[in-house]
Amino acid sequence: MQLTDKLLKPIKETSYLTAENARRYRVILRFFYMQYEKIKYWMEQDEVHRELCTHDEFADYTMEQCRQDMDALVNWGNLLTMQDTKRVTSIEAFKSRQYRYQLSEYTVEIERMTIRLEKLFVEGASLEPTLLEKIRRELEKLNGIADKPALTVYSWWNDLNNDFIRLNQNYQDYMRDLNSAKAEELMKTAEFILYKDKLIDYLRSFVKGLQLNVGIIEGIIRRVTEEELEQIILKVVEYEMSIPRLDLELNFEELYEKGRGRFQSMKEWFAESAGVPSEASRLFDMTNESIRKITRYATQISEQFTSGANRKEEYRKLCETFLACSDLRQAHCLSAVVFGVERPMHLKGELARTTDSINAGVYEEPPCVIEVTPRIRAYREKTERSIIREFGEEKEKARREAIALQKQEQLMMEGFLDHGAIDFAKLPVLKKSARSTLLRWLARALEGNGAGKTEDGRVYRVVNPDTKERCFVECEDGIFEMPSFVLQFEEADT
Repeated sequence: MQLTDKLLKPIKETSYLTAENARRYRVILRFFYMQYEKIKYWMEQDEVHRELCTHDEFADYTMEQCRQDMDALVNWGNLLTMQDTKRVTSIEAFKSRQYRYQLSEYTVEIERMTIRLEKLFVEGASLEPTLLEKIRRELEKLNGIADKPALTVYSWWNDLNNDFIRLNQNYQDYMRDLNSAKAEELMKTAEFILYKDKLIDYLRSFVKGLQLNVGIIEGIIRRVTEEELEQIILKVVEYEMSIPRLDLELNFEELYEKGRGRFQSMKEWFAESAGVPSEASRLFDMTNESIRKITRYATQISEQFTSGANRKEEYRKLCETFLACSDLRQAHCLSAVVFGVERPMHLKGELARTTDSINAGVYEEPPCVIEVTPRIRAYREKTERSIIREFGEEKEKARREAIALQKQEQLMMEGFLDHGAIDFAKLPVLKKSARSTLLRWLARALEGNGAGKTEDGRVYRVVNPDTKERCFVECEDGIFEMPSFVLQFEEADT
């Protein structure tokens, strides 16, 4: 976003909407706007005064008030003036300054905005799948549109963007109304049942339009190359810059960034990017959720109507079924089915089931033992006295195992030594334990300063820590590749 002078300065043309005499200012400018729509751009003060006096609300409206109101609107920039010299017959008439008035461009747009706000809750929004079809048809023209004349590209680009803007605004407004608090209340009323099917069909038709068109649109957008997009936007901007305008100077960079931004917004709307779901997928989920919500509310309303229904015939049929029982035991069984068990027994526990079969009975499962404690406040569990154990035997056993392991590693090392060194490139077939020991020694030396010490105190160092040569070490469980390191052992002190 760039902070320009137009963005930072206040818009004084909107002052008439909240001024003290806004009711008069708004009526005057609305009258100007209605004449503007009829291509009557200039009007005089007496025309405005006559129009306002035709309404009961302005029956006592004077010409002096009208002049003051018009002057205020001129000061705010809502009206542009031009002195009328056609009917001047004297110097005094010229000095009285009979003006003609015209709406400014800002005021035209402000009035259009106020009219849209006034009709916001009258017109409403809609979900039209035809917009998706139009966007798809327009995007299908992408292949070769860059080679068309600038006027053709500009018209195509405007049609595409206008349809996309309408689609985006309509779905947002419609979903906002559908999920509003007022809509929630209406869905809970009995009258909603009459419109439920129609609303669901409407939403489903839009979902169908999404499913048919979004995938095709996404594929078309993803196939657009950067060169084609660049050529299209440049033609659109160049043509827009070539349109002659009297009092407006366009900026090439702003128009270019606007075009790139609109295409990027369209791409994010239809295509997923970097794991972020597209707006179309969100709309699909929101529409389906709305359908589920509508169905849920309709079901609740139907249940409310049927909950108080007369069940006389059901009770009569139940009585006939009981009368048809052959004995009391069969009647008890029927009662258990209809009304449930009279005094059921509930078995509860942290059961470790041996089978997941639903047909296995409770008597076929192993018992679950539950320890019951007294429910009194003073109850305390008994503490078991612990004795000090002697671990001498375990310690001696662990010491012997450590000594045996140390001797085994020493014997292994003696078998691998060649002139006081272990060369990994010349090792025989290794066992898992031998390989783990050698790699542990090697890692210990490489992590330090290149030297290490074995468990029995022998010092060694890596002769060639920076070697680039590779070797293959064969083991019982496979062969692995590693640098050709050499461990040199120092002679033990005697």
